[in-house]
Amino acid sequence: MASRSFSSEQISKLRQIINEGVNIMQEIEDLNAGLSDTVTAIATEMEIKPGLLKRAIKIAKKSSLTDTNLDHETVNDILDAVGRTL
Repeated sequence: MASRSFSSEQISKLRQIINEGVNIMQEIEDLNAGLSDTVTAIATEMEIKPGLLKRAIKIAKKSSLTDTNLDHETVNDILDAVGRTL
């Protein structure tokens, strides 16, 4: 495989985007960790599963409660049909 050469302008652009990308990805990681800690603390305080609170956040972000409810209804119908409900 032949190696590619970059001009000094291209190298400058590549350095910039890589440095910015690394910084942004670190910020995202830090924000996700903070959100996870907060969700866990609130869920523990309210005696609910953190996973349920995270799922509620994702549904709220996507504004997809109606779609989620329809999916759950379909899953319930399938489980009812095969006799696998409680």
